[in-house]
Amino acid sequence: MDHLKAVVFDWAGTLVDFGSFAPMGVFVEAFARFGVEVSIAEAREPMGRPKWDHVEAMLAQPRIRSAWAGVRGRDPTREDIQAVYDVFVPLNEEVVVNYADLVPGTAAMARALRDRGLKIGSTTGYTRSIIERVLPLAKAQGFEPDNLVCAGDLPQGRPTPMNMYKCFLDLDVWPAHAVIKVDDTGVGIDEGREAGCWTVGVCLSGNEAGVRVDELARMTGPDRQVLRDKASKVLRRHRPDYIIDTVADLPHLVDLIEGRLARGERPGARP
Repeated sequence: MDHLKAVVFDWAGTLVDFGSFAPMGVFVEAFARFGVEVSIAEAREPMGRPKWDHVEAMLAQPRIRSAWAGVRGRDPTREDIQAVYDVFVPLNEEVVVNYADLVPGTAAMARALRDRGLKIGSTTGYTRSIIERVLPLAKAQGFEPDNLVCAGDLPQGRPTPMNMYKCFLDLDVWPAHAVIKVDDTGVGIDEGREAGCWTVGVCLSGNEAGVRVDELARMTGPDRQVLRDKASKVLRRHRPDYIIDTVADLPHLVDLIEGRLARGERPGARP
């Protein structure tokens, strides 16, 4: 009988950095060093992509492209993308340790998965030089994955399934429908769906909600529902199988998915 073998997680906004704040200020600062002002909202739009691709996507936004041309005297080039990226990476390396707290419930969730015999993988839009600063801090809080695939490790990253294929090899798991991918961004959901995995979107701890854990705690029930609906609407465009508030809600889904597998169902089908 088919059964689940692994769960693969994104990092920022999914496992750590509630609200996905670490990269935002860094993107603003990196562009400012080239004389171009960008907003947090503009920086959030391409979240989840490898960071070079993220810079490229920001420079393709019409307002930012126009602002760049106004300051620099020409449209941005590949060399400009690289220049902004080269400023971004060391800045992000400096600050990422300040945003390494686990999303509440992550450690308990991971223990519950391991108690079921599931392996735990991870992929990220961060470079390895950035995320390696987070790994020991996450471990100290009770979370350590069995593998890690970073932006730049492979020729193609999100939204292609290549990172997931590498996870299958690292974790020695197959078929794809025996794996769940959990992410707070659309492109992260895409990489799981394209690989043939079950996909779970995280709506309240991630980029689309963009609030800190204490801000969320102060919200009224109706306000929290408005935020949940707003974030879920964006994630649904990427056709996840499920959407949950945070990874703390994941263990109960494992039973549901195991049941669907036992009935011969596969990812992408309506329950």
